[in-house]
Amino acid sequence: MSTQNTQPPTKTGGNVAHPYRELTIRAVIVGGLITLIFTAANAYLGLKVGLTFATSIPAAVISMAILRYFKDHTVVENNIVQTIASAAGTLSAIIFVIPGLVMVGYWSGFPYWETTAVCIVGGILGVTYSIPLRRALVTGSDLPYPEGVAAAEVLKVGDESGSAEENHRGLMVIIWGGIASAAYSLLAAMKAVAGSLSMPFKVGAGGTMVAGSFSLALMGVGHLVGPAVGVAMMVGFLLSYGILLPVLTQGRLGEGELGDVVSAVFAQDVRMIGAGAMAVAAVWTLLKIIGPIIKGIKESLASSSKRNAGEKLPITEQDIPFKYVVIITLASMIPIGLLLWNFLRNSPISQHLPALIFLSIIFTLLIGLIVASICGYMAGLIGASNSPISGVGIIVVVAAALLILLVTGSEHQTHPTELTAYTLFTAAIVFGIATISNDNLQDLKTGQLVGATPWKQQVALIIGVIFGSIVIPPVLQLLMGSFGFLDVNGELVGGHAGSTLENALQAPQATLLSAISNGIFGGSMNWSLFGIGAIIGVVVVIIDEILGRTTRFHLAPLAVGMGMYLNISTTLIITIGAFVGRAYNMWAAKQTNPEQSKRYGVLLATGLIVGDSLFGILNAAIIGATGNADALGVVPDVFEPFGKILGFIIFVGLLVACYRKVKQVSRESAKSGAEPEAAGDAATK
Repeated sequence: MSTQNTQPPTKTGGNVAHPYRELTIRAVIVGGLITLIFTAANAYLGLKVGLTFATSIPAAVISMAILRYFKDHTVVENNIVQTIASAAGTLSAIIFVIPGLVMVGYWSGFPYWETTAVCIVGGILGVTYSIPLRRALVTGSDLPYPEGVAAAEVLKVGDESGSAEENHRGLMVIIWGGIASAAYSLLAAMKAVAGSLSMPFKVGAGGTMVAGSFSLALMGVGHLVGPAVGVAMMVGFLLSYGILLPVLTQGRLGEGELGDVVSAVFAQDVRMIGAGAMAVAAVWTLLKIIGPIIKGIKESLASSSKRNAGEKLPITEQDIPFKYVVIITLASMIPIGLLLWNFLRNSPISQHLPALIFLSIIFTLLIGLIVASICGYMAGLIGASNSPISGVGIIVVVAAALLILLVTGSEHQTHPTELTAYTLFTAAIVFGIATISNDNLQDLKTGQLVGATPWKQQVALIIGVIFGSIVIPPVLQLLMGSFGFLDVNGELVGGHAGSTLENALQAPQATLLSAISNGIFGGSMNWSLFGIGAIIGVVVVIIDEILGRTTRFHLAPLAVGMGMYLNISTTLIITIGAFVGRAYNMWAAKQTNPEQSKRYGVLLATGLIVGDSLFGILNAAIIGATGNADALGVVPDVFEPFGKILGFIIFVGLLVACYRKVKQVSRESAKSGAEPEAAGDAATK
């Protein structure tokens, strides 16, 4: 690989010609293809466990491995690829809102053009709103931008002479993890091995269960989120399965089989308590950093205003011109208005159409700008992966619901479903702004460090938004039709005749946001259970604050809430994965180059997630085409007892083999004397 000068051009008082290939057709093609794949994988993972993984650095590794075959490739060209692909890790978070429209019964599916348009318009506004913040929060700020800095280091190391072999190693680690994960999922779909194990049992007059999913993807998630989140999730499922379930099932064990009763009570009651805890935790996480956000934005804007107005900037300081930003932003209000009109025109609340559309557009303009500022600062402060995007979603939904309630008067008494759906639809647009602005400044920080052109990155992110948006609706439709979702009452929405509650996608954030909106409009939300969860959330927040002030430990409130909300078969494996990842990192810390060894572990975790997720989508397509939930289940049911034992053996064997292989690669890389261009990050939303 040829060595490139990645330092930004020196400022000379005039525009400096950029000497690099940057926004190229091949970069757009590579970035677009990666975006399609990672967006689909993230949508599946987000609906399954409420988490998404950030895609910038894995995309950079793949890009460097591919573009190295072109002699004239550059570091800023690879940066464009990761910028485009980063949309997959952020825009896919819009699945935290949109499925709510199906859950509340307003949509029976995901209409392609409406869903695509919501994603595109919201995403583009996320880019335009964050453009004016670049100088304030990136070049004129000392915010750490942890992921942006890490991505820049990966790109710069990958641009060094002699790093081609390391690029290849990083890509192969992802592929090995993906193959192993997909292979086990295939065996489970064939019923040759068990997909999970569960054991219900009595506790006094009540009951509970222990369960675990044989999912290598969840092990990868655990590796990425780390032991702190893993412990917090463990506290959550111990609260749900160790205390709440035994109490809430007392006197109900005679209603059916023990396992069925326990599962039903968890779905109908315990999940609502977990939703209350999640809501409090998400809002608190956001409130904790509002002070630094406001202070930081004020200081950065004050610093930027002191710049010489007539100063000409080098090309590495040029954004999309502000007048075009304004034009794009205002022009976007037209499709937003049309989307809202189309959504309302045949509904029972259409008499409020002019007022609702007008106020929704103003809401999007103003709240969108506030959300973009908050999310951009959060990304710089704690990283896009750790930003409490769920808290932003809750605030947006509540604000939109109260505004709509004010406009429509007593309509909520007769048409709560329609008002809930309109609230979620409006919130989805603003949420699109939040997700992209949460990522854009992180990418621009990376670009600043490698000498990229800001406006080209901003165009690249818009391209990524478009690529991601076109794949989200069919993936949502496919997953809903094949597996179904669980609504707030624990009932199955969508799926086939053979779909079960056990295999349904839990979509925790979408369920939470739709439940809150429905509750505001007088729906069937069980506020007493939600209130119990809120009290638990407050207690966890207090404990976390005490721990943070008196020790070096924390108890992440949002992770506790998710641990309460999600099925134990999911959370238990994530927790185990967190400790496996910790054990690997302890080994890596003793190696010649600890950081390179840790990065290989992160790439393995990414591969495990992507492989399982992509197979899940493929399996959903097969189920959708055949109408048979067990289309691949060729092994007879009589083999099931052996499948459980065999599944455990193969699952552990694959996991051990993967980590041994990564250790081997790490040692080989250390011997070669080069640092790999591999790192990654997870998104706990």
